[in-house]
Amino acid sequence: MDVIIKAIHFDMSDKLEGFTNKKIDKLVRRFDVISGVNVNYRLIKPEAAMNKEAGVEILVPGKTLFASKTADSFEEALDLSLLALEPQLERNKDKTK
Repeated sequence: MDVIIKAIHFDMSDKLEGFTNKKIDKLVRRFDVISGVNVNYRLIKPEAAMNKEAGVEILVPGKTLFASKTADSFEEALDLSLLALEPQLERNKDKTK
């Protein structure tokens, strides 16, 4: 499985990368149909509250699932995006059975 993490308009810290990998690993253990994950972190200009965006694209056989959320921190934005993707993954899992 491929995990690609990109940072747009800023330099990503090792802490954020480790947090992202931990969350993705946890999701992959729950849903074994995932074949790839792309995470794009973006710093929205101008500097203001709620200016950090996380877009998560999950590749499953025959489909691409996507969610993007904005929050005060990248960690919170990733958590919100993954929460939005879980129902999509559940529906996909039910359809493949």
